[in-house]
Amino acid sequence: MRIIIVGAGSVGRYMAAQLSKSGHEITLIDNDNKAIGRARLDESITVMFGDACELDTLARAGAVNADVVAAVTGDDEDNLVISLLAKQEFGVPRVVGRVNNPNNEWMFNEMWGVDVSVSTPHLLTALVEEAVNVGSFVRILTFEHGRTQLSEVTLAEGSPAVGRQIAELNLPRETTVVAIVRDGHVVTPTPELNLLVADEVLLLIGGDGEEAVRRALVTSRES
Repeated sequence: MRIIIVGAGSVGRYMAAQLSKSGHEITLIDNDNKAIGRARLDESITVMFGDACELDTLARAGAVNADVVAAVTGDDEDNLVISLLAKQEFGVPRVVGRVNNPNNEWMFNEMWGVDVSVSTPHLLTALVEEAVNVGSFVRILTFEHGRTQLSEVTLAEGSPAVGRQIAELNLPRETTVVAIVRDGHVVTPTPELNLLVADEVLLLIGGDGEEAVRRALVTSRES
């Protein structure tokens, strides 16, 4: 794939390096000479100096042929402008926007050209909660502008799911159990798998299925 990453800070450089190793064609853009200098250490990545909030810069980077544009600068306003230009002016199929301030997350939506938004503070908070809150419902990531979420529940004693098969949980139709982590190992979530105390259940939940999932997996005291 042809991927344009805007923002050559530590996040952008790491993304560029990893995606380049996977065989993707990467162009990395920044308007900071120091950041550009550090990025040029990797010869497999095309590095451009310029302001991606301007049409000319995105055009020179080949946005019209890009499969993905990821706006990952440290400025939310810039990320929104870049996302909007990529989608509306160049028709980029997939636009990813980095959210630096959680209070701005509501703006990273289809109106601004963002297909997927990633809020680092929210993600880190969810991962901390997942590590310490046995028996609690934790949202890890959201997709489709909040319509779908990846969530996790570590089953506590007293959970209505303990001792039952996955098929017996009566989860909503738009909910899928994607993995079970048991004793540090990933277990395939087959319908007949019996759930145990301390199982980490990861689910993709669509629509308004969260409350039903809570009832199925979380103790009444926590739900």
